[in-house]
Amino acid sequence: MRLKKGLSISAIALVGLLGLSACAADTGTTDPEIVVPEFEAGTTMADLADAGKITIGTKFDQPLFGLQGPSGEPVGFDVEIGKIIAASMGISEDNIEWVETVSANRETFIENGTVDLVIATYTINDKRKEVISFAGPYYNAGQDILVLEGNPEGITGPEDLAGKDVCSVAGSTSEANIAEYGVNLITTDTYSNCLEPLRSGTVIAVTTDNVILAGLADQNAGEFEVLSNPFTEEPYGIGLGHDDDAFRDFINDVLETSYDDGSWDAAWEETAGQVLKLPTPPAVDRYSN
Repeated sequence: MRLKKGLSISAIALVGLLGLSACAADTGTTDPEIVVPEFEAGTTMADLADAGKITIGTKFDQPLFGLQGPSGEPVGFDVEIGKIIAASMGISEDNIEWVETVSANRETFIENGTVDLVIATYTINDKRKEVISFAGPYYNAGQDILVLEGNPEGITGPEDLAGKDVCSVAGSTSEANIAEYGVNLITTDTYSNCLEPLRSGTVIAVTTDNVILAGLADQNAGEFEVLSNPFTEEPYGIGLGHDDDAFRDFINDVLETSYDDGSWDAAWEETAGQVLKLPTPPAVDRYSN
């Protein structure tokens, strides 16, 4: 299903919301597009809906997915997915608190309650599942390589990086993946901080997920290029508290509804779709702990 022009993402998300809840509470909200559903008492959804607000961790330096805008609020595909989930609990986007979350602190922020959710180009893997839970995936990426425009070193894949200086982010799956190729790894806290070392020749490549690199290349037109030869699969999930199965099931329901009602498509087209073609959304993984 494709989005009709003039129809907002939150409005489409609301269509899905009506399918998720047979009844709704009147909370006196002033936003006509927000309906507050009733949830079983004691669930995370009930607590958040009653509070009327949610805290979501996301990246602030990832063009297309999570980038701090002129207003100070982040914009991007991850951000729009967060808005869809919030709306499904009757929470307007004005009542979302966005917390900058880098790769190294995503699990910590979930475990210590700094955020309710993390939606931050967050690859689902078994090690992370030991301490948090994941809903999704809501997007499948793949790790790739960013080089200077024209690819002066003639790099074709990760095998060409052995013994070379390469930049990635500490605590990311990209760091662990590229380390297996025998590179001289230089790490930082954000991928944008890898760009200057690439410009200056301190490193010959930057590596992370292809969609992140595409956003960085687009933001710095004429300076960099992506090899477009991904060598891993990176399913992006939504991080939440460990063993909160009811909340995880709810978010998975919301994601599946967004695939059907057009809000996932709309979120993509308004953000990452400015650079990348509309992909097919992945099937959610309702795994057992």
